[in-house]
Amino acid sequence: MNWRENSRRLKKRAHQAKQVAKAGVIVGGIGTGLALGLGAASVGLFLRKRAQRYRYDLAGKVVVITGGSRGLGFALAQECAGQGASVAICARDEQELRRAKQTIEAGAEAEVFTHVCNVSSDDEVRQFISSVVARFGQIDVLINNAGIISVGPVESQTLADFEEAMDVMYWGVVYPTLAALPHMQSRQEGRIANIASIGGKMSVPHLLPYSAAKFAAVGFSEGLRAELAKDGVKVTTVCPGLMRTGSHLNAYFKGKHRQEFTWFSFGASTPLVSIDARRAARKIIDAIRGGDAELVITPQAKLAALAHGIAPGAIANVLGVANRLMPKANGDKDRYLGRDSQTALTRSFLQTAGHKAADEYHQHREEPPLLQNHLFNRETA
Repeated sequence: MNWRENSRRLKKRAHQAKQVAKAGVIVGGIGTGLALGLGAASVGLFLRKRAQRYRYDLAGKVVVITGGSRGLGFALAQECAGQGASVAICARDEQELRRAKQTIEAGAEAEVFTHVCNVSSDDEVRQFISSVVARFGQIDVLINNAGIISVGPVESQTLADFEEAMDVMYWGVVYPTLAALPHMQSRQEGRIANIASIGGKMSVPHLLPYSAAKFAAVGFSEGLRAELAKDGVKVTTVCPGLMRTGSHLNAYFKGKHRQEFTWFSFGASTPLVSIDARRAARKIIDAIRGGDAELVITPQAKLAALAHGIAPGAIANVLGVANRLMPKANGDKDRYLGRDSQTALTRSFLQTAGHKAADEYHQHREEPPLLQNHLFNRETA
């Protein structure tokens, strides 16, 4: 090979390298531009979502909350009133409603409308919704919050316990939704939040009637969101973990009721395990304003939901082991209120946070009469 050929080859390679370099610059420029474009689009989408989240201002809106006289419902009513909304709450006890109204109005310049209503009765619910529309002219936000809980092993639960749980926490979600929905659809705008539970994603031992009803509510809520997207109505499914609302005092306990109350009340009162109701209420209202599809509250609940979604069988087996450590059935099918199941341990300083929550969220009241429906007009199994 002579020097001329060598020179030509070197020139050719230099030309090829130059072309590759040019191509690299072009590709690099496209890649950088694409990355910058995607980054800008992501930032824009994030900012737009934040803007949309806070564009739905509650000031001047009408918010309906079932089970709003105490516990989480009461905290939600306070939060909405504090943001300038008119609030309509229902519960079964007129005295508790009156007390809630006075407290809410004392803390915010908002109108609070109350109505005695059993959410397991379609007729009563329709009367409640009609009264709200007659008073305010519209319904902007519906929060289905009413609930009931019966804690104990399955051997201690009766058919009435399961039926009552479904009546309050499934039909008590369906009835208000169907009654309020036409008012939202006619205006092509509205928000619905259904307060379910982590128990509606993962069934927990000794809470079987509660979990079964919450599973039904979650299914209804998720399907409802898909169907109402066309109408401008956004549905949020809320699945909280343990919350410090003081509601364990008004829950029902069966079997070895004092032992059942002890483990349950510690979970519902311990700060590292449970979230304060006011913080939970703020998170829920924020999710409603943002039109979020779902809100799972507390890190423990998020982890449990994730683990159950990945390996439901394994989690069920783990819960089966945990169930062996829980109080055993004793043949007693009667139910006792939490406040009638206390011990020296549950009254002690160890549950200071729970005692404070019970005071703050109006749990120290006489229990309303049992639901006046078919469940308690027949002998239970």
